[in-house]
Order: sequence, then structure tokens, then C-alpha cells
Amino acid sequence: MTETSETSGAYVRSQAASGPRLRWNKVPEVTAYFWIIKILCTTVGETAADFLNENLGMGLTGVSLLMSALLAVVLVVQFRTKAYRPGVYWFAVALISVVGTLISDNLTDNLGVSLTTCTTVFAVALAVVFAIWYRREGTLSIHSIDTVSREVYYWLAVLFTFALGTAAGDLVAEKMALGYWVSAVLFGLAIAAVAVAHFALGLNAVLSFWIAYILTRPLGASMGDYLSQPTGDGGLGLGTTVTSVLFLAVILALVVYLAMTRKDVTESERQLSLP
Repeated sequence: MTETSETSGAYVRSQAASGPRLRWNKVPEVTAYFWIIKILCTTVGETAADFLNENLGMGLTGVSLLMSALLAVVLVVQFRTKAYRPGVYWFAVALISVVGTLISDNLTDNLGVSLTTCTTVFAVALAVVFAIWYRREGTLSIHSIDTVSREVYYWLAVLFTFALGTAAGDLVAEKMALGYWVSAVLFGLAIAAVAVAHFALGLNAVLSFWIAYILTRPLGASMGDYLSQPTGDGGLGLGTTVTSVLFLAVILALVVYLAMTRKDVTESERQLSLP
């Protein structure tokens, strides 16, 4: 699913309403590379959170605080950049994937909040972010992340999509008891249905994007669990270490490739960078 410049341009408000604009959009073009890396990051979020919780000896709360502090540092760097930088951007997404997983796990494991309640709370929180974002900026398009306020809304939305996807994915897996592989296929089919609705039936590009974005989280989590969990629990038994390292290596290779080729730079940025 992609968003056209027409979609984002139709809703752009005045500069006074949104604050000073940057020359560049702060997020990548929505291409196949975007979705591949996004799904890989969601998988790493699931396996890395389990790995850190099992091996650092800090407890779930301690690991959550550590990763949240690291995420805060990376987001400061992201906000200080004047344009989209693949390394910084995708590092932030990967860390948000881990933190989103840990937030959901803390609520369910440490505080005993039910998955139904978690899913509902995160869904409401995400809806509130979207409502305020749209009311203030007139668009939810990621092709217009060119002010500080829009970037704040964007990263808040990303965080809640990861937390929501984690809780909803666990809720589906527990209620339906489908197993990791079947769950992955189910969420993959749901994303395919959104793509068909967008390309064949004309479903709004921005709405299609965010629905697919949310669904990639439980898809990636199911894939991560399938690869890392013991065979007796329905997985392949690769373990969280091997799975995390494998996916991180692929993410790194793709991000380096994109940094060198600029294949995921938005069209507006390409035009502005022309001599």
C-alpha cells in the first residue's frame, strides 16, 4: 500500500498551523523495502524482547526501563536530523518494536491486565493519537512528516501500533489456539485483503497504510515465535539469539543498501536534492 502525493497534499494546512517546515520528509517512501524491513523489525521486537528478558537478569521492568532509555536517545537523534536517514530511522523502529512488546508484556505479566483490556486500551490510545493528529494537522499521511509536531504524532502512533499489535496478536493466538505458523498465515492473509481493498476497490491510501502497518506487528511476532520457540511448543527451535541475530543481519544489510542507493527516498526529496 502506498500513499500518493495528491492524498497528502489535499489535506496540508498552512505553515502557521503546523509550525516551520523542513525541506525534507522525515520518513521513507512506502516501497517493498519498507514493508520487508518493517516486518523484520517486528520479528526482532518479539525475539529480542524475549532474549533480553531471559539473559540480562534485570527482570522485565529493568529491561523495559533500559530499552526505553535507549529508545529516547535514538529518538532525540532522529528528531535532530533534518531529513530521512535510513540508519537512524530504522534503528528507532526496531527499538520501538522491542519497547512496544515490553510495554504489553509488563501490563499482562507484571500487572495482570488481561489481553482483552490491553488490546482495547491500546486501540483507544491509538485512535486518540490519530484524532488529535488529524485535527491539528489535517492529514495522517506519512508523506507530510516535515514538522516537529507531525513527527511527534507519527512516532506516538508507531509506538501504539506496536503495543496494540502485540496485545492483539497474543489475544488471537490464545483465544483461537491456532499456533504460530497458522497465525502468521492468518495475519498475512489479512494484509493481503487490505491490499486488494486498496488497489482493486479503492480503499483510502492512508487508511490502508495504517491498517496494514498495525497488522504487520502480529505477523512478525508470529514469525518470530515460530522460528525461536522450542519444537515442543510448535516452533522450529532456533532460539531467540539465533533468530534475533539472523533478522538483525538482514535488516542491517537492507538498510546499508538503501543508504547507498537511496531507493526509498521520497519523490519530493529526490526533486529537492537535484542540482
